[in-house]
Amino acid sequence: MSREFHIFTNPSASPVAVKNGFCWPGFFLTWIWAFARGLWLPGSFLLVINAAVLSFVFFGFEGSQVVSILLGLGAQVAVGLKGNVWRIKKLEQSGFGFVGVVSAGSVSEAIGVFARGGDLRRVVNHEGSSLFSLPGGFQRVFAIALLTWKAAFRFRLFIVIAVLLLAAVVGLPILIKDDGTARGFTQILLTYTLSAITGLLGLSTLWLSCGTLARDIEECQLQMVAVKPISRWQIWVGKWLGIMSLNAALLAISGFGVFALLQWRATKLPEQEQHVLRNEVLVARGSAKEASVENELEAETNTRMQAAIEKAGEKNLDLKELKQQIKEGLKAEMQVVPPRYTRPWQIDLGVAHHFLKDRPLYLRVKFNAAEKSPSGTFLALWQVGVPKKTQLWQTDAPMSLAPDTFHEFEIPPNLFDADGKLTILFMNPNNTAILFPLEDGMEVLYREGGFGLNFARGLGIIFCWMALLASLGLAAASFLSFPVAAFVSLAALIVTFSTGTLASAVEQGTVMGQDEETGQTGHSVVDLAVIPAFKAILGVVGFAKDFSPVEALSSGRSITWNELGMAFAKIVLFLGGVLAVIGIWALERRELATAQNQS
Repeated sequence: MSREFHIFTNPSASPVAVKNGFCWPGFFLTWIWAFARGLWLPGSFLLVINAAVLSFVFFGFEGSQVVSILLGLGAQVAVGLKGNVWRIKKLEQSGFGFVGVVSAGSVSEAIGVFARGGDLRRVVNHEGSSLFSLPGGFQRVFAIALLTWKAAFRFRLFIVIAVLLLAAVVGLPILIKDDGTARGFTQILLTYTLSAITGLLGLSTLWLSCGTLARDIEECQLQMVAVKPISRWQIWVGKWLGIMSLNAALLAISGFGVFALLQWRATKLPEQEQHVLRNEVLVARGSAKEASVENELEAETNTRMQAAIEKAGEKNLDLKELKQQIKEGLKAEMQVVPPRYTRPWQIDLGVAHHFLKDRPLYLRVKFNAAEKSPSGTFLALWQVGVPKKTQLWQTDAPMSLAPDTFHEFEIPPNLFDADGKLTILFMNPNNTAILFPLEDGMEVLYREGGFGLNFARGLGIIFCWMALLASLGLAAASFLSFPVAAFVSLAALIVTFSTGTLASAVEQGTVMGQDEETGQTGHSVVDLAVIPAFKAILGVVGFAKDFSPVEALSSGRSITWNELGMAFAKIVLFLGGVLAVIGIWALERRELATAQNQS
């Protein structure tokens, strides 16, 4: 099969032929091939990557093996794609000159064709102009991104934000108060530090994204770039990439600080406390709940509602209110456990039961009580498993648990049946009824992966939020001045934290509120425009707020790759993409060199 080979010559050396295309020896041998070809810098870099990959594969935290293998494979593909380009650059640096391209079946045949004076084609571009060559459009985009980095360092923004983030990571553990347990301290530490990191990065992202574009336009610097062979969309995307690469570096620094602090503190704890942390907080736990009863609840509600309508005859009934009352009554019947009664749950663990053999499970329960207890707690008897069918576990003595709060306790492994169904019984020894909410009254937690990779996925979702904020700031700066763009962006950010007020207004159907004396809800003409707008805002905000990495990490919940992918698709691609289209459209139509700017 004939291939194209680039021919290079040097007066003091023999001709060299380099194949045009994928470098298979580099793909399979990576750093060994690079060192053999004299590519010392890429070879050293590849050696470090391979060493890191092997270290994580054999000694890394749980779940890191997959990422390490993908990283190693990515490095191999990169060498395959760029290996021959690196060789060409090395030859040019060594004094070799490009003379043309020949078609041949092998390197030796290509040199032979050249030596015999065979068909030699001259080409202008031979992919040797850059060690990491990119298409022209991408080179311009990355040039703008590099300018953003330089601006961040010139104004000391990167250094200041990095210091503030590390100060928050180190300082917050000194200031916060906890319940005295290692578990409680770690949960609060994760919540406060990650919230502080998200807040600082979010504000700095908005400030930088608004300032870097708006001020360049106001100071007539952008027009000096726009007259060059670069499109305005490339300027916009380049600034976004520059801001996001800054965020990636800052998030990596602060995230590593939090992770290292947690691991260091964990090693200083007694063995029993370490066991609690490793199994309840510093872990990625999946969960399973009882199958939804919404369909059965709706069907029974409709049946009872029809009976109530027939019984009422011709009386005028508020059907909406009637249905709500019947549904709430049914839910109460399903939730309540009367005194001396037993409440069963059958929870399907799904495919997870295949890898949960010999691993402990955790029950997470929450209940309410019909009456208050003098001691503030209620007794609970538990049994897990089915006699003569699975292993059986039950409490030796009643547990004393407080209502209206979540409780977690460990149960032994192998209590589910062959189909992965776990049977749980609660016996109520109290003299008052106990109610378990249908939504979160009973939940089974199990280990799904290690904390390290779960923590990285959580940071990935935070990174997606930063991408959206960068798009918001740049979109606002594309058609507004810096102060106005910053104000609009911050106002949009504040709205996302006011969804409770907006939801209340939408539920009542008015912004006028409710008269406390009469109980009547006021209405206004403004509602016709405001309520639909509130609904749209809630829809957009809910689209991005479906993901809660801070809450998940602090409670030891698993953040799956699917969640991270959905966050990227919804937040970055969809919402960020819409803002990017708006921003680029506005920038393309904005007049840069106006008299106002020049004054």
